[in-house]
Amino acid sequence: MTADTAELCRALAERISESGSLTDPAWRAAVEAVRRDVFLGGDVYRINGAMWEPVHRAEVGEEEWLRLAYSDTTWVTQVDGVDAADASGALAGNPTSSSTLPSLVVRTLEVAGIRDGDRVLEVGTGTGYSTAILCHRLGGENVTSVEYDAGLAQSAAEHLRAVNCSPTLVTGDGLNGYDEGADYDAIVATCAVRHIPGSWLWQVRDGGTITTTLSGWMTASGLIRLTLGDEGVATGRFTGDTISYMLARPHERPPRPMLVRRAGEVRASRVDPGLFDNWAGRFVAQLAAPSAEFVTTDDNVILVDVATGSQAWTEPAGTGWTVHQSGTLHLWDQVEEALMTWQAAGSPDQTAFGMTVTEDVQTVWLGAPDGPGWRLPL
Repeated sequence: MTADTAELCRALAERISESGSLTDPAWRAAVEAVRRDVFLGGDVYRINGAMWEPVHRAEVGEEEWLRLAYSDTTWVTQVDGVDAADASGALAGNPTSSSTLPSLVVRTLEVAGIRDGDRVLEVGTGTGYSTAILCHRLGGENVTSVEYDAGLAQSAAEHLRAVNCSPTLVTGDGLNGYDEGADYDAIVATCAVRHIPGSWLWQVRDGGTITTTLSGWMTASGLIRLTLGDEGVATGRFTGDTISYMLARPHERPPRPMLVRRAGEVRASRVDPGLFDNWAGRFVAQLAAPSAEFVTTDDNVILVDVATGSQAWTEPAGTGWTVHQSGTLHLWDQVEEALMTWQAAGSPDQTAFGMTVTEDVQTVWLGAPDGPGWRLPL
């Protein structure tokens, strides 16, 4: 590490500490020791209007590149499977891999409660930066990381070798975990999931933890750490952090055809569609209609059920809102009931929610395990 990059690492650690995301001295030491520019390689994307514009190290110059690399920013490295290094121009599409902002990496690790000597399974190697942070504290022999994308896995391995980290690296579906390394003290996912994979329950030890972001097709997210009890039941509460990760690729929604709103049944809505703008509000709506996608226009909310094609959409009507519903599912009825339950509880943030996971049933509940709850699709 050069004097310049050492100072940049220290400055990054200081900024993250000032934000409140970094409180553990061991994780701070890791951030100060791991060069982030190594893991970005030489190419990233940045958003420019509605397009993803490739940024190449060789073109912007070393000073600008290091400024980008050591900002507390998520840098997208792949859009719809196209690596930034292979992009000849700006692309429209969805990010499929990124170098997550360092403050989110360390916040997730702090939530996980990882201690020295723990054996950790990381799901989602990505660029390898978070893997290197883990290795610095735990040693490579205690870190296993799984990456779904073979190309990303190869480049991450190169990055990790460049900084003398030697974890166990696996190319495959992280939702299956890695049974050969079990039992783990902790499983940490740097991708989001719609439900907790059964393999994670089987591969973490009794008393071990699973830290992940629960998300879905309405793009609502909640960070949670679950602890596995002696009887194979994992429980925990959401942290309330307003953060998100990309969904694991097998949990991404399937493609849907062009949206055409259908009138269907019409009635007055009992809740304001503006509740979807609330972090916890949209999370509740997603729990109530887990196979629905959320779309918004200037003054409407549109829900489309990916499985059945059922729709619900709202429009202003005087001082209130009208809702149109069509299809086999009454999506707005489901969402409305859940939102009214949440409002009756005082519209709390996500710290009021928890989760209970067994091999067969996964439930997110409000207040307490015996309170109102919503089962997740498995």
